[in-house]
Amino acid sequence: MPTTLLTLRDSLTQLTLAPELGASLVNWVRLSDGLPLLRHSDEQALAAANPRRLACYPLLPWSNRIGGGGFATPAGWQALSANTEHEPLPIHGSAWQQSWQVVDMTSDSANLQLECQSPFPYRANLHVRLSDGCLRLTLHATHLGAQAAWYGLGFHPYLPRTAHTRLQAQAGGVWLCGEDKLSSHCSGLPAHWNFEEPTLLPQQLVDNAFTQWPGSARIIQADAGYQLVCEAQGSDIFLLFCPCLLYTSPSPRDGLLSRMPSSA
Repeated sequence: MPTTLLTLRDSLTQLTLAPELGASLVNWVRLSDGLPLLRHSDEQALAAANPRRLACYPLLPWSNRIGGGGFATPAGWQALSANTEHEPLPIHGSAWQQSWQVVDMTSDSANLQLECQSPFPYRANLHVRLSDGCLRLTLHATHLGAQAAWYGLGFHPYLPRTAHTRLQAQAGGVWLCGEDKLSSHCSGLPAHWNFEEPTLLPQQLVDNAFTQWPGSARIIQADAGYQLVCEAQGSDIFLLFCPCLLYTSPSPRDGLLSRMPSSA
């Protein structure tokens, strides 16, 4: 069955959304030349109906991986099981695997809502708005269960990546991971992960949480002639995922800057 797409537009950009696919952003492009500002989703990616192949999706009621079979809550143990075939641990919550409903929509904005029972009852609201080339995403969660639970909210944007893509994002430390990909201990920033000044992305794998983040980052696409300024409120952590790459051509590759606001 074809996926229903919503199209938003402002004076500079156009955005397509797929509410049925975890409220995912599909494509965000510059109107003047069709240049992708987030990773381009082609017809095959959309047909796969997997948010991990699209441009961005919301993360809740948690972000990243959770080990130990769950976590402790004020009411007791919250058991969690793996929610994908490719990961042994539960990852990125349940909202990205659900179909969201459209509450209302205008030419440049949309409100989406999700009523979810897994792993506990909650209501999620996502407001998407375009304005003069700025994309604003606002994510809220309302706990509906009788017992208290912990929440962690964020977004999982994928970005075009070339050999010239640079990142600028201040951080005070980084969480290092074990073989299970879970954060094990916090460390000072190694020189090759210090992005205080615009820096080329590492070719080695990065899949880590960076701490003491002031909430602002820049992605500089010099060969494409534009920059993305990313800002988040209520967060002092960003997650950076860069796959291990060896560039053999100037074709775009995929990078990711993920922001994780968290709340209880």
